[in-house]
Amino acid sequence: MKVSLNWIKEFTKIELPIDQLVEKIGAQLGAVDEVEELGKKYQGIIIVKVLSCQPHPDAAKLKVCTIDDGGTMPDVTRDTDGHVQVVCGAPNVHDGMLAAWIPPGVTVPSSFDKEPFVLEAREIQGVVSNGMLASAHELGISDDHNGILELNELEVHSPQSTVPSKKIAPGAPFKTLYGLDDHIIDIENKMFTHRPDLFGQLGVAREVAGITHQPFKSPAWYTGKKTSGEQESDKHLLEVRNELPNLVPRFMAQVVEDVTVQPSPVWLQSYLARLGVRPINNVVDITNYMMLLTSQPMHAYDYDKLKALDPGADKATIVVRHPKPDETLTLLGSKKLTPRKEDIMIASATKLIGLGGVMGGADTEVDENTKNIVLECATFDMYAIHRTAMQHGLFTDAVTRFSKGQSPFQNDRVLAWAEGEIIHDTGGTPASTVYDLKSELQPNKPIKVSSSFINDRLGLQLTSEDMATLLTNVEFEVLVSSQELVVTAPFWRTDIHIPEDIVEEVGRLYGYDHLPLELPKRRIEPITEDTLLTIKHRVRDILSRAGANELLTYSFVHGDLLDKVGQDKANAFQIANALSPDLQYYRLSLIPSLLDKVHANIKAGFDEFALFEINPVHSKDLVSKDDKLPIEDQRVALVFAAGDKTAKANYSGAPYYQAKQYLTALLKQLGITKLEFQPATTYEPKLEISKAAIAPFEKTRTSLVKTKDGQFIAELGEFRPAVRKSLKLPSFVAGFELDVMQLMKLWDKEPGYVPLPRFPKVEQDITLRVPADVAYGQIYDGLHQALDISAKTTWHLSQVDIYQPDNDKTYKHFSFRFTIASYERTLTAEEVNVMLDKAAASVGATLKAERI
Repeated sequence: MKVSLNWIKEFTKIELPIDQLVEKIGAQLGAVDEVEELGKKYQGIIIVKVLSCQPHPDAAKLKVCTIDDGGTMPDVTRDTDGHVQVVCGAPNVHDGMLAAWIPPGVTVPSSFDKEPFVLEAREIQGVVSNGMLASAHELGISDDHNGILELNELEVHSPQSTVPSKKIAPGAPFKTLYGLDDHIIDIENKMFTHRPDLFGQLGVAREVAGITHQPFKSPAWYTGKKTSGEQESDKHLLEVRNELPNLVPRFMAQVVEDVTVQPSPVWLQSYLARLGVRPINNVVDITNYMMLLTSQPMHAYDYDKLKALDPGADKATIVVRHPKPDETLTLLGSKKLTPRKEDIMIASATKLIGLGGVMGGADTEVDENTKNIVLECATFDMYAIHRTAMQHGLFTDAVTRFSKGQSPFQNDRVLAWAEGEIIHDTGGTPASTVYDLKSELQPNKPIKVSSSFINDRLGLQLTSEDMATLLTNVEFEVLVSSQELVVTAPFWRTDIHIPEDIVEEVGRLYGYDHLPLELPKRRIEPITEDTLLTIKHRVRDILSRAGANELLTYSFVHGDLLDKVGQDKANAFQIANALSPDLQYYRLSLIPSLLDKVHANIKAGFDEFALFEINPVHSKDLVSKDDKLPIEDQRVALVFAAGDKTAKANYSGAPYYQAKQYLTALLKQLGITKLEFQPATTYEPKLEISKAAIAPFEKTRTSLVKTKDGQFIAELGEFRPAVRKSLKLPSFVAGFELDVMQLMKLWDKEPGYVPLPRFPKVEQDITLRVPADVAYGQIYDGLHQALDISAKTTWHLSQVDIYQPDNDKTYKHFSFRFTIASYERTLTAEEVNVMLDKAAASVGATLKAERI
């Protein structure tokens, strides 16, 4: 939000130096991103009067002009009368006109922020020109470079402005007359998200007065009674219908006839240019001026173009409605749009003419040939406008303001002022009464709050009178009765609803830097440990030490991602007010978010990696029975991936086992060691959240990881070919997802310290030939149970390889590595081999396994 210091000074007295003012704004209003000293661009530019224009002796299109600068510019060549010679090629230069002169040694403003172009006295076709007479384009005010900017000696401000106009005289600084000796303060937009009034200069001026403890009074035209809804509409020129009163609580229109569309007065162009808005013509510029001043967007339609859209009609028609099937709209700037069925559209009787609250259409654009106009001033539902803008990627100045929740009570005032200015600047006349279609508008209700309620929350000792003064300074109505305040917010404050809002206002206006600096009292007893936080820290530490990289992705995902992994969008909560079109739904599991990042990382040159995330997921079948709110299902997910070349070079087995290593390492260090890996081939979960979790996995290559007593822990496996294809995944990719709450139940918080043996360990491999239908888990569990191991040892059994010959699918080989160390003595290879022989004999009897 850009703020013109000179503009807000028209409404309130500001005595603070700019650096102190910026500091105060940052502390009590909003973070300041940047301050631009606009006057530097216009330093040295002077108002001059053209005394004579003579044809150039050697160039037909040039003229040699004599100008009067009041003798203010030193070090410039003058004639005997003290006047200056300038060569000019503009077709509109003439005797007696006032213009802006850029003298030698001065930078052309339009080049100031690019490659500064400094003028000098030089010959043009044999005649010396001392600088130049500037066009609006060269002055950086507008895009008009068809001629030099001609100034009106009487009008420097709006005729309706409270600031008196100054008569222009040669020698006056151009920037001073037109308020361009300005500072532009750029305030972060997000600071004003809940304050629609602060997207206008008038609102900022009011707040600056408030934080500097000055009383503020809005202009009479803004607070006066302008409502015209009771008037009889003129049925002969315009028909207005509002079919969406819930989304458009107020829609106003006014016809103005016989306008003359031309460039705006310089004063008006200067106001727009200061804040980065490009002047277009006197009609459009006035609507933009009102938006910048009051934060109320407006729009102007060419009446005759509007009427021509409905052949045979005796009057123009404006309808507020939803689009019909297959309707399209060409916006200003020629962008074609296919609206959503929920969009708010402005239409004639037969054709769309604008995207309500966002942008007008090209078919009714006001141009230099326009003779009659329709002025629109409306209020639109902030959420509908936000969704429309996000869907179509249209982020206009109107969207910025309408999506904050504009007050419908200012529409009549703004329309009346704009109409008066247009009549003055275009010579038009109002051709009808005001069309005012409105729902039942609810004014702000009084809020009762005690001074003690406010002081207790701020730690202050303000009196009721002190608080009332702070609030009335920004035009709140306050009634003080003993220690109670009855506060009514003005109509432009749509954010004040509860007593706590009044507390915030008092604290901000008084200044949070004035609050007492006291440390809060705390008890010294140790706090209760947050088990969930502790387990998350532990999981994060284990996986990161294992070489995995943690990601923090959005809790919201695009619906396309859910489709790509086979999850049902109908079971996901949809975001009504999405931050972006890519963030439509709460995710149902973490795996899709991780898979979505695999291709980008491999493309960036990372050949192999493990990604993990710890975050909640949501589902419609996980809702609190008491308050019906969604329950956060805490999850941990990991994906291991390797590019095709890297996988071929470094890995001979299936990716399943790489993911399994991470999972077993995690569970082991949490003290969860007695596991079962069951095939997921026939797994059909009942809960929708469980269906979503298993959806990305290829069931024939996936295990359900459980404890020995059947408690579910995780899904572990590889992903379906359709998922790999849609997300451009490599072949070597696998992962797992588990429930953090389940880990909390199974986690051994105090596993105790187990010292390492001081005697060397012995490693021995064992390979078993088994029938093809015997699962790996059966063999692994069988060996574990059959090994007769002394309690005074430490040992573990790990998988080495699984092999199945291509020419015989009736059997396969499982290879394991047995590692053991004693706390009492050094074991021999023979002793270890005897243990393995006994274990092999045991599983041989039960599973038909043969040691080879």
